[in-house]
Amino acid sequence: VQLVESGGGLVQPGGSLRLSCTASGRTLHNYVMGWFRQAPGKEREFVAAISWSGAARSYAGSVKGRFTISRDNAENTVLLQMNSLKPEDTAVYYCSAARGATTSPLSIDYWGKGTLVTVSS
Repeated sequence: VQLVESGGGLVQPGGSLRLSCTASGRTLHNYVMGWFRQAPGKEREFVAAISWSGAARSYAGSVKGRFTISRDNAENTVLLQMNSLKPEDTAVYYCSAARGATTSPLSIDYWGKGTLVTVSS
């Protein structure tokens, strides 16, 4: 399985970005898809996750109300819409796939290579 992220870049505080992750190699049927991020000098942390059906979504407290996760199973794609971005959102964002609901990076089955998001004026 390959997960490929896109959509990162430089944005001003208060701006928006949309990250996309496309899976190839197999259909991730029943996998929970998600996003983690890692800032320089910090550990990788959970951002958001979505169940196969899309009915269950979870968010880290620091992004709740600003970020929205969605998925299109027909396209094997998961999106992360990020609004009201803050400098502390600066990090490399990683797409993830797991067989169960988890917020721990240790329980992830597949990772993308990451895309850099920089929030700065």
